[in-house]
Amino acid sequence: MASSKSSGDFGNLGFVRTAAVAPQLVLADPAANARHIIEGFDEHAAQGASIVLFPELAITGYSCEDLFFSLDLRRATRSALEEITAAVKDAVCVVGTPWLLDDGRLLNCAAVISNGAVRGLVPKIAQPNYGEFYEQRWFASGAGVNAEVTDDALGAFRVSANQIFRAGRARFAVEICEDLWAPENPGNRHALAGADIIVNPSASNELVAKADYRRDLVRMASARAICAYVYASSGVFESTKDMVFGGHMLAFENGLALAESERFQLQATSICADIDLDKLRHERMQNTTFTNAERPHTYHYVPTLADPPPLANLQRTYSAHPFVPDDERDIDARGGEILNIQATGLARRMLAANAETLVIGLSGGLDSTLAFLVCLEAVARLNRERSSIHAVTMPGPGTSERTLTSAHALCEHTGVRISEIPIGDAVTQHLKDLEHESETDVVFENAQARERTQILFNYANQNNGLVVGTGDLSELALGWCTYNADHMASYNVNASVPKTLIAYIVRWYAAHRAEPALAAVLERVLDTPISPELLAPDAQGDISQQTESIIGPYELHDFFLFHFLRGGADAYKCYRLAQLAFADRYDGATLRRWLGVFYQRFFSQQFKRTTLPPGPKVGTVSLSPRGDWRMPDEASVTRIVNEIAGFS
Repeated sequence: MASSKSSGDFGNLGFVRTAAVAPQLVLADPAANARHIIEGFDEHAAQGASIVLFPELAITGYSCEDLFFSLDLRRATRSALEEITAAVKDAVCVVGTPWLLDDGRLLNCAAVISNGAVRGLVPKIAQPNYGEFYEQRWFASGAGVNAEVTDDALGAFRVSANQIFRAGRARFAVEICEDLWAPENPGNRHALAGADIIVNPSASNELVAKADYRRDLVRMASARAICAYVYASSGVFESTKDMVFGGHMLAFENGLALAESERFQLQATSICADIDLDKLRHERMQNTTFTNAERPHTYHYVPTLADPPPLANLQRTYSAHPFVPDDERDIDARGGEILNIQATGLARRMLAANAETLVIGLSGGLDSTLAFLVCLEAVARLNRERSSIHAVTMPGPGTSERTLTSAHALCEHTGVRISEIPIGDAVTQHLKDLEHESETDVVFENAQARERTQILFNYANQNNGLVVGTGDLSELALGWCTYNADHMASYNVNASVPKTLIAYIVRWYAAHRAEPALAAVLERVLDTPISPELLAPDAQGDISQQTESIIGPYELHDFFLFHFLRGGADAYKCYRLAQLAFADRYDGATLRRWLGVFYQRFFSQQFKRTTLPPGPKVGTVSLSPRGDWRMPDEASVTRIVNEIAGFS
């Protein structure tokens, strides 16, 4: 059936668009600033932003100094706030303004405005009064302030830092500039009280290296509180008497950079960021440190926007290969880190078992090649000779000359011993004992896989060794392994490395660590079609059984796996995001077909994952039954598969 979610509104998939704007500023001229703020708000609301953030004291300018005491400026500020409030429709505006309490305290506030009314004023708590800052000269702290205001022009609202504002499905809160830099920042409390998004109107001046520190501060604030953090700092039109402001705009989501502006622009500066609320809430549910943290009390929950603007598109992009870094420098660092984790885990396991050898089934395919490289690294860490690695290649009815040659070449160019033990006769005898005649069915295929595993374990017993597993995360997700055969090992070094990432690591190793002769072999392996090689080669001797033509492209399955497990996405969201990421490669029918295969296999093959051998976790996604993933073997997937067929 076609889901109601197919309307094309990405808001239905949990996304909310936010914007941060540093408009043109006329210092100490609130009327002029109001016009610029309204222009910036209207522009971004028309683009689908639900929340539009402006800098600290944007109505007056941050650097007005003793003019904040001026009755003229306060009156003009009041008129400008009324003008902005009347103009704000269809989205939420968060804008910095001074506010004088009835008790005589002047506060540095952020006004939260929607649909022609102020919904709340959030006062700044920490006033910097060091170095170039003198805020305590003008403003009192908003700590403990909880005032109710009823105003004929602005509406009824509260002045308090402890407010959570609702905009459609989004819940957001405000902390102002120095509040983020304080030892105990209110943003963490806001997040624990339910805020998905923290917005920060700021006036942070530019100093050498301060932008790097500011960026790291916002990034870590978003990661620590498992929230989105949107930051808008004053632009270059503030006073330059003693400081220069750069208009730094930032948006992060749980440590992930979504948007950043160019600084020092002599015109209005802005960013847009589409925040994935459902992903944040999924992260929070899974993080017991977050869920068990003590919750703050005395918060006020304020509705601001019932129906956010629809999102017909997304302004964030999604990598087709989410497990693989986009930047070559990151690939270099990631490749070395993954190998370090794998090799250290294997070396430690070897010591614990008092094993003298590592026994690996070397097929000449991609997975066993990476596991072989891990073995090389592990014995090097233990200062052992490569003779402690025993590679075993076991050609059978489906083995091609290409992979057999690659297996031998890998060992030849690394000085590792290789034993060739053909399995054809043993499999034939076994099938004869079973009175089985077919050479194309699952019994024929699995008999080969189990024969190889039997040889490896018995060979390891014979040589006081550990059987090194080679199967990868993608195969475990799809159950593309034979139960109690390649499914089993003493220690599986590839257990949490997906297929797409394995290819990149092997390619990185060829480019950065291998001697030319070995690099050539690794490139040969990378160019070999992925296959279990359990059926006879074709008439030309080439591989006839290609995995991706049977179960679908691994790049799609890795994409689905990442967003399903890492982001908590449902099937429809996986489908829509795949449409964005693979727009130039797969049509909707193809995506639906393989998404259905992914869910069908992921659910039906859980029984294999329930009994996995140990292996090191190398990334944030793992299917270990002892670590990251537990589900019943009998869970039904019928409903989901039926829904996928109706996606449009």
